[in-house]
Amino acid sequence: MDDPKKLDKYEECQHLEPFEKNWAMIAHASALLQFFIPVLGGIIGPFIVWVLKRDTSAYVDDQAKEAINFNITIFIYLVISLALVYVLIGYILLPIIFLTWLIFVLIAMINASNGKRYRYPLTIHFIH
Repeated sequence: MDDPKKLDKYEECQHLEPFEKNWAMIAHASALLQFFIPVLGGIIGPFIVWVLKRDTSAYVDDQAKEAINFNITIFIYLVISLALVYVLIGYILLPIIFLTWLIFVLIAMINASNGKRYRYPLTIHFIH
């Protein structure tokens, strides 16, 4: 029934080990690979952290999945914006999406390093 490894939706995460906070922060920070591996770098980094650490901590599992979902969602928004470049609105949307992505990744990193669960806004949850 209930998986003891699953994080309670309302759990405060106050009894986290430092390695859990660090790996959760790395899951969010690894999305910055987008700068070095264009297109899918933002998804690859959090995915690697999730695969490596999902069984060691419910908190890391939760935050890595959140980072993956957010970066997949941003990728979808970027594809739509690229299509809208032909009607000029895409030129406005692309920098807005990029700055929003960067700001939210930085906020998520700070929250994760403090042991707080972070939920990105406007995220489609593909992985539960």
